[in-house]
Amino acid sequence: MKSKETLKELREKSVAELNETILSGKKELLELRIQKATQKLENTAKIKSTKKMIAQAKTVIAEKEGK
Repeated sequence: MKSKETLKELREKSVAELNETILSGKKELLELRIQKATQKLENTAKIKSTKKMIAQAKTVIAEKEGK
């Protein structure tokens, strides 16, 4: 999974693919938090971008279900 998927790319995915993206994003976020706690995370901005990607995927799912 790419960390920086554009909103356009997310909108082209199906709901099942978006759920997979969210799941993998959550796993990545957990790993990043563990690295941060153990002082091994060099780029702390990656946490924010991962959270943003998860939120965008959830928003796209809500848009698709609303149609």
